[in-house]
Amino acid sequence: MGDRAVANKYRDTVVCVDSYNERVMKGRIYNPFFDGSIKFNGLMSFILAMEELLDEMKYPQAYEQRRSFDAEDMYITDKGNEPTGVRGEQETFDVKIFYRQNASWQGTILWGKTGREQPFRSVLELVLLMNSALQKR
Repeated sequence: MGDRAVANKYRDTVVCVDSYNERVMKGRIYNPFFDGSIKFNGLMSFILAMEELLDEMKYPQAYEQRRSFDAEDMYITDKGNEPTGVRGEQETFDVKIFYRQNASWQGTILWGKTGREQPFRSVLELVLLMNSALQKR
């Protein structure tokens, strides 16, 4: 049962921001479900990459999608390793998404450099929190 979709380690997605010029984020996304990194170039690229990752993992399931108890839908398998020691050149965030309700994400964000943790209730709030940390650089 170590491959269940509800395993806690899949909640942790490491977002490494390598550059932030004129409010455009560029970086990488790491998750134990995916082998290697997913690169993003801009806000829309980041959001779509995260959403695609969550959809592929089926965790957390989007509230608006039909759910099932089919065995294929209940398990996921590791494709990669837990990201340890990865860091962004500008900032590193540990994003935990607990729910996908109201066509958005709810969870917490942890700043890598300060250790500050903050809950967010939407993708917009997450992006604003990331922006506030990156503007201080």
